[in-house]
Amino acid sequence: MDGGTPARDSTGAERVDERIAALDDWRGGTLRRIRALVREAVPGVTEEVKWARKASPGVPTWSHNGLICTGEAYTSVVKVTFARGAALEDPAGLFNASLDGNARRAIDIREGEEVAAEPFRALVRAAVALNSAGAKATPARGRQGGVATAPGEPGASAPALVTGGNPQVAKGEGDAPVKAYIAAMPGWKRETGERLDALITRGAPGVRKAVKWNSPFYGIEGQGWIISFHVFTRYVKVTFFHGAGLQPNPPGKGKDQDGRWLDIYEGGFDEAQMADWVRQAAALPGWGRV
Repeated sequence: MDGGTPARDSTGAERVDERIAALDDWRGGTLRRIRALVREAVPGVTEEVKWARKASPGVPTWSHNGLICTGEAYTSVVKVTFARGAALEDPAGLFNASLDGNARRAIDIREGEEVAAEPFRALVRAAVALNSAGAKATPARGRQGGVATAPGEPGASAPALVTGGNPQVAKGEGDAPVKAYIAAMPGWKRETGERLDALITRGAPGVRKAVKWNSPFYGIEGQGWIISFHVFTRYVKVTFFHGAGLQPNPPGKGKDQDGRWLDIYEGGFDEAQMADWVRQAAALPGWGRV
């Protein structure tokens, strides 16, 4: 693979074949079934493998007048993410992940589980109808009270983006400034920020939040700040202030003996591993005072 966007039509389908065939366990069978359901719902759907890099073989995607969904294989789940799932009705309750995002919704499928066929095909057809109508996705679920007004909503002004596209948000304590920062993250990074915020909130019960130095900070009262993230031009850097105590260590390492980090590029990240790191970090000493 050359790491670029693959050709469409038959070449794209062949690359999806290769990606699925490389998974010689239950995950390959699960992705194969998801692919069959998508094809049944949308004959002639465009198949591609995108975001291939040296460290990643890429992600199968299905499109029709825009992206419908992606299929990612992680260690313990196969994640099917609908690009505009927040705007879709889901009467069968298939969506069980990425529920806090403003655009995407996901279905996490574990070993031994199967997605109900007809409700899934209905979601795919609804996604195609939404793409074809050119409608703007809006969340189907209401947001919790106390969330800061997002840029672009009445009474709000978008924070400036500084070096690397990082939002410039005034420092402050609580959920509201963090939500304002995430809402201003550009492009695909916004969804990454939403997914990180949800994972950290679930994995560190009682977590305290703040924006400091134009970065969201997460900490535990009496322990200190444990995690932060920051937008750069091509990636989002997630820093664990006591990452040297995590197993396995996050890959990034600098002069700080304790700190470790992970750079997240477009195409996603291993949410199961991130959730495990968050749980570990919540049990370790942090940095500074919360």
